[in-house]
Amino acid sequence: MRLGGEVMIIRPKDAAKLFGICIMCFCAVLICAMFMNSNIDMARIKDQITDPDTMLIYDLTVSGGNVTVAVTGGALALTTVIMLLFYIKHYIDTHKSELGILKALGYSNWKIARSFWVFGLSVLTGAVVGFGGAFALMPAFYRTMRNDGVLPDTPLHFNPILIVYLVALPALVFAVLAVLYGNLKLKRPALELIRGKSSPRAATRRPRSTDTDTLFLRELKQSTVRSKFSLVFFVWFGGFVYASSVVMSFSISEVGGSDMMAVLMAGIGVVLAITTLFLAVTTVIKGNSKTIAMLRVFGYSDRECAVAILSGYRPITYVGFALGSAYQHGLMKMMMSLFYDNDVLGLPDYSFNWQACIIAFISFAVIYEIFMRVYSERIKRIPLKEVMMEE
Repeated sequence: MRLGGEVMIIRPKDAAKLFGICIMCFCAVLICAMFMNSNIDMARIKDQITDPDTMLIYDLTVSGGNVTVAVTGGALALTTVIMLLFYIKHYIDTHKSELGILKALGYSNWKIARSFWVFGLSVLTGAVVGFGGAFALMPAFYRTMRNDGVLPDTPLHFNPILIVYLVALPALVFAVLAVLYGNLKLKRPALELIRGKSSPRAATRRPRSTDTDTLFLRELKQSTVRSKFSLVFFVWFGGFVYASSVVMSFSISEVGGSDMMAVLMAGIGVVLAITTLFLAVTTVIKGNSKTIAMLRVFGYSDRECAVAILSGYRPITYVGFALGSAYQHGLMKMMMSLFYDNDVLGLPDYSFNWQACIIAFISFAVIYEIFMRVYSERIKRIPLKEVMMEE
């Protein structure tokens, strides 16, 4: 970013952290582009349908696509907003001194915040890749959606209006949002930014007794979880999106839906869950590196450090999984009753798939516990000297 001849450097590691937003936008645009393009193309064949039963299937197919776009696009758009705001706040918190110096030199909040439009590039990148991926999959998607032969063949067309709705407009909106939020977060005295703030959870020396240690570590664990609500959301969302997507993919196959959509749904759920968990866990460890170092100085083991910093999030992610399972069940019931509850379609009755839920839970637990194990090992490699010299 350049500010009137001055240069504010966004390091590669800062840009790499925006990868999570790219993934979110990629998944959202991938699904939305396929269904929206399909619905636009289907409108071209509506006049060819004369049979009332076929027209009913046409209406149900279009309505189901609209609901999929609304639910998927809405949920991922909200999550992307939260993630973008989190990244901007994190960037400001980790570059307080540079930003404070710029303010001390006379740059206004607005002039600095205008450079934050670059955060919208992550949205543009994810949307462009997702849009391209959607059209790469579109021929196969059209074949699987029309393989029953009930509806007339729908030729694939490129609809340019979707570039505006799914690529240009989201990138513009998120760039503007980044500037406005950056301007809001910069409304602090320059001296406060330059000085920064010391860690609120610095470990203090405690007598080494079992009861005291247990109480102290429990308090530290609770304090770590309470310190950043956004991280709690990401951990919760990881379990939620994994359960809702993976269990729903089994349900889609069970009621005779497209196998391609089932695979896409499961794949997107796994990717989003891993992305959000990676973001949350790495941020927790980075934000608490000094606390971890002090715990090790005071004689706490690596396992005790990992338990104090990471284990507090475990119940949250499993609660997210339970809510995600319930959410997908409610969504499937709603869609089956509103759009597919008709003898014309000849679909089997839907019920909650406990087997799929158990399989999804076991696979998610394995992934999550591997995450915890890997990053518990990373805690051991945090260099004490570098951490203590950071400030």
